[in-house]
Amino acid sequence: MATQQEFDSAVERSKTLTERPSNDILLQLYALFKQATEGNVNTDRPGGFDFKNIAKWDAWKKLQDKSQDEAREEYVSLVNKLAGN
Repeated sequence: MATQQEFDSAVERSKTLTERPSNDILLQLYALFKQATEGNVNTDRPGGFDFKNIAKWDAWKKLQDKSQDEAREEYVSLVNKLAGN
């Protein structure tokens, strides 16, 4: 499992990637980060024409019941892959 320090380091590295990931990867990073830091979705789904936040909420909701440790590990692995490590 990834330590909190490894996770924090991956979060910082994700901000300095040389190539911008696709929208799908960005949503995956967002969802894994939220699941790792907050656990299961704890807000109502956005409504109306707020498509960006709806997509983010839906991506996070798909990780429902994934443990925070698992999400942290997957986040670190994904950032390492994107950074070429």
